[in-house]
Amino acid sequence: MALREARREDIRRIVEMLADDEVARGREDFSGDMAAYYAAFDAIAADPNNTLYVWDHEGTAMGCLQLTFIPGISYHGAWIAKVEGVRVDRSLRGLGIGEQMMDAMIARSRARGCKQLQLTTDKRRADAQRFYARLGLDASHEGMKINLF
Repeated sequence: MALREARREDIRRIVEMLADDEVARGREDFSGDMAAYYAAFDAIAADPNNTLYVWDHEGTAMGCLQLTFIPGISYHGAWIAKVEGVRVDRSLRGLGIGEQMMDAMIARSRARGCKQLQLTTDKRRADAQRFYARLGLDASHEGMKINLF
Protein backbone atom coordinates (compact mmCIF):
# COMPACT_ATOMS: atom_id res chain seq x y z
CA MET A 1 0.00 0.00 0.00
CA ALA A 2 1.32 3.42 -0.91
CA LEU A 3 0.27 6.99 -1.41
CA ARG A 4 0.74 8.25 -4.95
CA GLU A 5 -0.49 11.01 -7.23
CA ALA A 6 -3.79 10.15 -8.85
CA ARG A 7 -4.00 9.29 -12.52
CA ARG A 8 -6.86 9.85 -14.93
CA GLU A 9 -7.75 6.16 -14.75
CA ASP A 10 -8.36 6.56 -10.99
CA ILE A 11 -11.16 9.11 -11.43
CA ARG A 12 -14.10 6.73 -11.50
CA ARG A 13 -12.84 4.98 -8.35
CA ILE A 14 -12.28 8.33 -6.60
CA VAL A 15 -15.82 9.42 -7.41
CA GLU A 16 -17.14 6.10 -6.12
CA MET A 17 -15.38 6.71 -2.79
CA LEU A 18 -16.65 10.29 -2.63
CA ALA A 19 -20.20 9.04 -3.23
CA ASP A 20 -19.95 6.26 -0.62
CA ASP A 21 -20.71 8.58 2.24
CA GLU A 22 -23.92 9.34 4.11
CA VAL A 23 -23.51 13.08 3.64
CA ALA A 24 -22.32 13.11 0.02
CA ARG A 25 -24.28 10.14 -1.33
CA GLY A 26 -26.57 12.17 -3.63
CA ARG A 27 -23.94 14.73 -4.58
CA GLU A 28 -21.86 12.56 -6.91
CA ASP A 29 -22.94 10.60 -9.98
CA PHE A 30 -20.66 8.11 -11.68
CA SER A 31 -23.40 6.27 -13.55
CA GLY A 32 -23.27 8.39 -16.68
CA ASP A 33 -21.12 11.03 -18.29
CA MET A 34 -17.85 11.49 -16.41
CA ALA A 35 -16.64 14.42 -18.55
CA ALA A 36 -16.94 17.00 -15.77
CA TYR A 37 -14.88 14.81 -13.41
CA TYR A 38 -12.17 14.34 -16.04
CA ALA A 39 -12.11 18.08 -16.76
CA ALA A 40 -11.71 18.76 -13.03
CA PHE A 41 -8.88 16.23 -12.84
CA ASP A 42 -7.15 17.85 -15.81
CA ALA A 43 -7.41 21.29 -14.15
CA ILE A 44 -6.00 19.93 -10.88
CA ALA A 45 -3.17 18.14 -12.69
CA ALA A 46 -2.26 21.31 -14.59
CA ASP A 47 -2.05 23.45 -11.44
CA PRO A 48 1.31 23.24 -9.63
CA ASN A 49 -0.43 24.18 -6.36
CA ASN A 50 -2.94 21.31 -6.54
CA THR A 51 -2.46 17.57 -6.29
CA LEU A 52 -4.97 14.76 -6.09
CA TYR A 53 -3.61 11.72 -4.25
CA VAL A 54 -4.77 8.13 -3.92
CA TRP A 55 -3.86 5.34 -1.55
CA ASP A 56 -2.96 2.46 -3.84
CA HIS A 57 -3.78 -0.99 -2.51
CA GLU A 58 -2.91 -3.82 -4.87
CA GLY A 59 -3.29 -1.56 -7.91
CA THR A 60 -6.62 -0.05 -6.88
CA ALA A 61 -7.27 3.38 -5.41
CA MET A 62 -8.62 2.69 -1.92
CA GLY A 63 -8.21 6.16 -0.43
CA CYS A 64 -8.09 9.68 -1.79
CA LEU A 65 -7.62 13.32 -0.95
CA GLN A 66 -6.70 16.60 -2.58
CA LEU A 67 -3.96 18.94 -1.34
CA THR A 68 -4.00 22.58 -2.42
CA PHE A 69 -1.42 25.25 -1.59
CA ILE A 70 -2.89 28.74 -1.26
CA PRO A 71 -0.76 31.89 -1.21
CA GLY A 72 -1.91 34.49 1.27
CA ILE A 73 -1.17 37.91 2.65
CA SER A 74 -1.98 37.07 6.26
CA TYR A 75 0.71 35.64 8.53
CA HIS A 76 3.37 37.73 6.76
CA GLY A 77 2.52 36.38 3.30
CA ALA A 78 2.30 32.77 4.39
CA TRP A 79 1.20 29.85 2.30
CA ILE A 80 -1.70 27.78 3.61
CA ALA A 81 -2.32 24.12 2.80
CA LYS A 82 -5.89 22.94 2.31
CA VAL A 83 -6.98 19.31 2.30
CA GLU A 84 -10.28 18.27 0.69
CA GLY A 85 -12.18 15.10 -0.15
CA VAL A 86 -10.52 12.73 2.31
CA ARG A 87 -11.90 9.22 1.92
CA VAL A 88 -10.81 5.67 2.69
CA ASP A 89 -12.70 2.72 1.24
CA ARG A 90 -15.02 1.18 3.82
CA SER A 91 -13.27 -2.18 3.59
CA LEU A 92 -9.95 -0.68 4.77
CA ARG A 93 -11.11 1.75 7.44
CA GLY A 94 -9.53 1.36 10.85
CA LEU A 95 -6.16 0.25 9.44
CA GLY A 96 -4.47 3.64 9.80
CA ILE A 97 -4.60 4.59 6.13
CA GLY A 98 -6.34 7.91 6.75
CA GLU A 99 -3.77 8.78 9.38
CA GLN A 100 -0.90 7.91 7.04
CA MET A 101 -2.43 10.00 4.26
CA MET A 102 -2.90 12.99 6.56
CA ASP A 103 0.61 12.62 8.02
CA ALA A 104 1.97 12.72 4.47
CA MET A 105 -0.04 15.88 3.69
CA ILE A 106 1.22 17.55 6.87
CA ALA A 107 4.81 16.65 5.93
CA ARG A 108 4.37 17.92 2.35
CA SER A 109 2.84 21.14 3.65
CA ARG A 110 5.70 21.72 6.09
CA ALA A 111 8.23 21.01 3.34
CA ARG A 112 6.48 23.57 1.16
CA GLY A 113 6.82 26.15 3.94
CA CYS A 114 3.13 26.42 4.76
CA LYS A 115 2.28 28.04 8.08
CA GLN A 116 -1.03 26.22 8.46
CA LEU A 117 -2.97 23.23 7.16
CA GLN A 118 -6.73 23.49 7.14
CA LEU A 119 -9.69 21.41 6.12
CA THR A 120 -13.40 21.46 6.59
CA THR A 121 -15.61 18.56 7.54
CA ASP A 122 -19.37 18.48 7.63
CA LYS A 123 -20.80 18.90 11.13
CA ARG A 124 -22.74 15.67 10.62
CA ARG A 125 -19.48 13.69 10.37
CA ALA A 126 -18.79 13.14 14.07
CA ASP A 127 -16.41 10.24 13.40
CA ALA A 128 -14.37 12.37 11.00
CA GLN A 129 -14.21 15.20 13.52
CA ARG A 130 -12.90 12.83 16.19
CA PHE A 131 -10.36 11.44 13.71
CA TYR A 132 -9.02 14.88 12.79
CA ALA A 133 -8.89 15.98 16.44
CA ARG A 134 -6.90 12.84 17.27
CA LEU A 135 -4.38 13.89 14.60
CA GLY A 136 -3.96 17.28 16.24
CA LEU A 137 -6.25 19.41 14.09
CA ASP A 138 -8.11 22.00 16.13
CA ALA A 139 -11.71 23.04 15.42
CA SER A 140 -10.68 26.66 15.99
CA HIS A 141 -12.91 28.28 13.36
CA GLU A 142 -16.51 28.05 12.27
CA GLY A 143 -16.62 27.33 8.53
CA MET A 144 -19.35 28.90 6.45
CA LYS A 145 -20.40 28.10 2.90
CA ILE A 146 -23.00 29.04 0.34
CA ASN A 147 -24.00 26.77 -2.52
CA LEU A 148 -23.82 28.63 -5.81
CA PHE A 149 -25.97 26.26 -7.86
